[in-house]
Amino acid sequence: MGLVSKDDGWRIADWLWEQMGPLLPPPPPHPLGCHRPRVPDRDAMNAILLVLRTGMQWNALNATGVCSSSSAHRRFQEWTEAGVFEEFWRRGLLRYDELKGIDWEWLALDGAQGKAPLGGEETGPNPTDRAKRGRRSRFSPTPSASRSGSRPRALIATIRSS
Repeated sequence: MGLVSKDDGWRIADWLWEQMGPLLPPPPPHPLGCHRPRVPDRDAMNAILLVLRTGMQWNALNATGVCSSSSAHRRFQEWTEAGVFEEFWRRGLLRYDELKGIDWEWLALDGAQGKAPLGGEETGPNPTDRAKRGRRSRFSPTPSASRSGSRPRALIATIRSS
């Protein structure tokens, strides 16, 4: 048993689950045909929404007892690919439009893009180019001295006579 042992108000309400449940695709068949029973869809959705609402890490779900992190994340990926969350969002917008009204003619999208707060000129160019100064000589097919314009010199062996 985990930290969440009873319904403390954050789980999906019955009326909401009645609308959300039919949007879910049928479970994919197991490749071997037999496996452990699948986590109930409602428990998986409760776990997914807990992660999305709180910002907690997926692996932290294991301590809650709601659903394992691997099951919740796998289901999140399945349902995202199937368009479940997008469809639920669309239906929510349409329902809100019926109740309150949305002025579809005047909409705004907000966003911001800027430099990283600790970045700057000291950071240098992008990470793939950082600190590169031409070709590496040991990997270059041409001799290293050829970059400076001089020709490589032949080694002269000096034999000492005794």
